[in-house]
Amino acid sequence: MSTSLRRPDYHRHHWKRGEKACTAALCAGAVGLLAYFFYRSLLAVVPLSAVGVLLFFRIAKEKGKKDREELAIQFRECILAVSTSLQAGYSAENAFMECRQDMALMYGEGGFMVREMDIIRRGLTINIPLEELLADMAERSGCDEIGQFAQIFSIAKRNGGNMAEIIRSSADQIGRQIRLKQELRTLLSGKRMELGIMKAMPLGILLYIELGNPGYFAPLYHNAMGIAVMTLCLAVYLGAYMLGERIMEGLI
Repeated sequence: MSTSLRRPDYHRHHWKRGEKACTAALCAGAVGLLAYFFYRSLLAVVPLSAVGVLLFFRIAKEKGKKDREELAIQFRECILAVSTSLQAGYSAENAFMECRQDMALMYGEGGFMVREMDIIRRGLTINIPLEELLADMAERSGCDEIGQFAQIFSIAKRNGGNMAEIIRSSADQIGRQIRLKQELRTLLSGKRMELGIMKAMPLGILLYIELGNPGYFAPLYHNAMGIAVMTLCLAVYLGAYMLGERIMEGLI
């Protein structure tokens, strides 16, 4: 869609004020803990900063995923409101334009769909077809549910039919998909908590032994053999960390 409208890309997370700094501080803290537990050296922070950078991008990816999930939920409520307006006699274009007020009441002026409704409203005022605006939203969102609706709407618009019923049916289908995903995440929440405990356990064991027996690990620091052993341990720990995250991603 060729237009000067500023359209957000939901494939990446858009940081709020101060959020990026807090995340960077969290990653720096994680790097500091690794440098302390595995090397007891400030110099180790330099090579380990790569781990901090990777962690930062991973957190950003997770936040972007949550944004897309929230967008899909808000989109379902949006098309339900559109369906109601269509049943009241509005055209599809006017139904989407009127939907903005409902979205603002439900999610506030900062809601994802409030911003998207503003984009659609401005697009319609410069004669961009609604099908094209929805297709553009689907492309930017990265949400399968929005992509499916955009395709269904485009076909229905070309071929005619009961638009209100088609949109209502699409909203029900999207709702079922969202509920299934939410139920799966609920079922896996316990496993994710267990994974978090397993991630922290090695560091907790190291801290416990160090507090109970000061100097117990001293031979492993500040010498070539100790550095090699601790580097191997760190590699195993990070490998297990990434494997656990990959398994959880594959389940959802």
